[in-house]
Amino acid sequence: MTRPPFDPVTDRDLRIVSAQLGRPARDVVGIAARCACGAPTVVSTRPRLADGTPFPTFYYLTHPAATAAMSFLEAAQVMVECTELLAADADVREQYARAHAQYLADREQYGTVEEIAGVSAGGMPTRVKCLHALAGHALAAGPGVNPIGDLALERSTWSPDVCRCPDYGIDADEEPA
Repeated sequence: MTRPPFDPVTDRDLRIVSAQLGRPARDVVGIAARCACGAPTVVSTRPRLADGTPFPTFYYLTHPAATAAMSFLEAAQVMVECTELLAADADVREQYARAHAQYLADREQYGTVEEIAGVSAGGMPTRVKCLHALAGHALAAGPGVNPIGDLALERSTWSPDVCRCPDYGIDADEEPA
């Protein structure tokens, strides 16, 4: 089952994502997951950016507290544990391979880019390379789709159910420009 299409992205969403990233948001096609307060947490990005660059990370984690939590887990060697789990558990490997296929199907709804054909994110389907990407996919797809992303979220001190958003300097009820 594929996730897109998403609700239209508002100018307000793009301003928040740009504030989260510290740079202008690029080629966002949807908000794949939101914080409890409604701020973007995961964006979906075109597989080819406007400047022609192939961009395999369709589900991109943008929330500052979520990205910090995933960085903490990576520094704590959780990727090594996940890699060992992937090697040892056939059920996890099978579910991870299905997550990879779903990721590709979701992204391909927004275009096929030959340079990244078969490449999803986070090391799927055979390794664990980036918890940020895997958690972003897990948040977008929902629990039970990406086992490694789910595990990262479970091990994290961050939760999408508890708002820890900084003040982005954008009124909550501000209408899109």
